[in-house]
Amino acid sequence: MVHAMALQDLCNFHSGHKTGRVTCGSVSHNAPFDFYIPAAECLHISMHFALSWSTSTTSQPPFTISHGTTTLAFTFKDGILAAADTRSSCSGLVASPDSQKVEPIHSHLVSTSSGTSADCALWKRILARDLRLYQLRHGCRLSTGGVAKLLWHMLLPFKGSELCVATTLCGWDQGPSLFYVCSDGTRLQGTLFSVGSGSPYAYGILDQALQWGMTVDEATLVAREAVYRAAHRDAYSGNCVDVYHVSSKGWTRRRREDLRDEFYREKTRKETLE
Repeated sequence: MVHAMALQDLCNFHSGHKTGRVTCGSVSHNAPFDFYIPAAECLHISMHFALSWSTSTTSQPPFTISHGTTTLAFTFKDGILAAADTRSSCSGLVASPDSQKVEPIHSHLVSTSSGTSADCALWKRILARDLRLYQLRHGCRLSTGGVAKLLWHMLLPFKGSELCVATTLCGWDQGPSLFYVCSDGTRLQGTLFSVGSGSPYAYGILDQALQWGMTVDEATLVAREAVYRAAHRDAYSGNCVDVYHVSSKGWTRRRREDLRDEFYREKTRKETLE
């Protein structure tokens, strides 16, 4: 709590309790959550820089950057399951084989990340900070729907720029809650999302095997199978798979598994059947 309060002082975070408005310096904001986002002051500056970079003919990348991933999340009777591969790519190169694409935001909320790795990491940190400050101010957590709307408002000024963030928010309020938010202005609520270049292959498994009454172990097997099939067909997905389960007790993480083990298990099973 001391660190969070120090962060408030550093960001010049002050609240006008009598007026019901939030102030920062000489700027006053009407905040629906009585909640101020320090980063918002710099959004127009960053937006101008991003647009000027994207329209410049002398600052284009020297080669076309191709990248992808496979992330998925779905609801079932025991909560939400989120899974993703761990490969980060840049053009034809594997930039990192052990990226963390499913990350906790707080005790009952995790997010999957797809897009530019640096952009996703930055906005995850900003979101986690602001949610912590909201909890300190109000004594309760913001709902998953509120988190999705907050992140959507943060990313909306960057629509049309080079910013690339696509995230699935997997939270537990009174029950499982699943939202998809993207920097292109999209905000959706649903029960199943798969994002990334490997998502068409993952959807093929999920649409066939998902059932509401599955147990946690059964849901985990389906998620692993979907990521494995996507990694097998998509060159930009692979290496390992991370699986998180979110329930009323919070989130739990399954031990990271190498997708090669899934490949050899599948190969052994086929040989046995033959």
